[in-house]
Amino acid sequence: MDLVFPYTFVPWFRSVAPHIHAYRGKTFVIGITGELIAAGRLNAFVQDISILHAMGVHLVLVHGFRPQVNEQLHAKGHESVFSHGMRVTDPVALDCAQEAAGQLRFEIEAAFSQGLPNTPMANSTIRVISGNFLTARPVGIVDGVDFMHSGVVRKVDAAAIRRCMDIGALVMLSPFGFSPTGEAFNLSMEDVATQVAIALQADKLLFMTEIPGIRENQADPDSPVDTEIALQDAERLLASLPRPMHPTDPGFYLQYCVRACRAGVERSHILPFAMDGALLMEVFTHDGIGTMVVDEKLESLREATSDDVGGILKLIEPYEMDGTLVKRSRTEIERDIANYTVIEHDGVIFGCAALYPYPEAKTGEMAAVTVSPQVQGQGDGDKIVKRIEQRARAMGLDSLFVLTTRTMHWFIKRGFVQVNPDWLPEARKRKYNWDRRSQVLVKKLG
Repeated sequence: MDLVFPYTFVPWFRSVAPHIHAYRGKTFVIGITGELIAAGRLNAFVQDISILHAMGVHLVLVHGFRPQVNEQLHAKGHESVFSHGMRVTDPVALDCAQEAAGQLRFEIEAAFSQGLPNTPMANSTIRVISGNFLTARPVGIVDGVDFMHSGVVRKVDAAAIRRCMDIGALVMLSPFGFSPTGEAFNLSMEDVATQVAIALQADKLLFMTEIPGIRENQADPDSPVDTEIALQDAERLLASLPRPMHPTDPGFYLQYCVRACRAGVERSHILPFAMDGALLMEVFTHDGIGTMVVDEKLESLREATSDDVGGILKLIEPYEMDGTLVKRSRTEIERDIANYTVIEHDGVIFGCAALYPYPEAKTGEMAAVTVSPQVQGQGDGDKIVKRIEQRARAMGLDSLFVLTTRTMHWFIKRGFVQVNPDWLPEARKRKYNWDRRSQVLVKKLG
């Protein structure tokens, strides 16, 4: 074995462990386009799904079949008709949709039944359950266009889906729904996945799509993907995009993500199926690989509790070892935990700082200011400093001071001014380490 491998694998595996704990028992609704299957990506995707299933995630899989229906129609010499971003489903198109759905369900179930050694499917047992979980209604006539057998979701039997997941099954849904009179309607995968996620109040809605995500600059096709968009920003972007939309348009999937987030689904994702392992990278890495729409930024800025002691220790330890921070024991942090503010992402602490007030001098020390290297440059340090300033003002303090040996310029850029150590309050001056020769910087609180 390559001796370097443990040094890369072990830290990586430890870094994903918090996500494994966080997602056990959570519900993910995953929508896959028919293009993913047509591109030959099904087996690799199913292997990634099996990993999530093994980790205790409750899964609903909704498949699309747009290219497969088009292929069936072409074989029959029948034209595909779309309007307002939806398929017009005449009787021939309905037959083709039913044929395509049956074939795809067979392929997907077969993929989940494989148990090849040396693959993620080895020793896995995933039961796939499908059924008439959806009640639909017709789209009807829109702007003079009769959509015939095209429909939209009217109701989701969420209780029945949950019972299936509770026994460890994966629920698979085709984009079909039925009226109370038994009439079949062709639905869109995106509508089904969104409505199911809303009905289940899923923890995540994930679309595996033809596009890489939402780019930061819509006018530049080479612009990097925006990995996280707040709901309000997504709504503004959506309002600026032309309608109707094609599945390759940036806003096509975004509109469903926005709808889901508005209705209580915490996080919705747009991922590229062309990238191998995109699903796992999105779920188990901090920045992900596609675009995530959230009702608010996922970082939770709050005061620390005793449950955060371990996370704070892990965060500050590398900086204590290289001398950036003064060494603090677990006992000391436990004693002072009420002084700490933390910023976390999915249950993992990525930043912290502590406030030690000196009310007699109407000032306070901001100590242990730390941001994980994984998120440096994203503004977390500024958020923590602002929260500490708010806490200091609430205590009636007029200023904040910090002691630092290596990050003086970072604080100066944020309004701190260097002063002589003699400026320190008497109680803090007695504890000043003259050998360390820390710089003292002060900020007046307006």
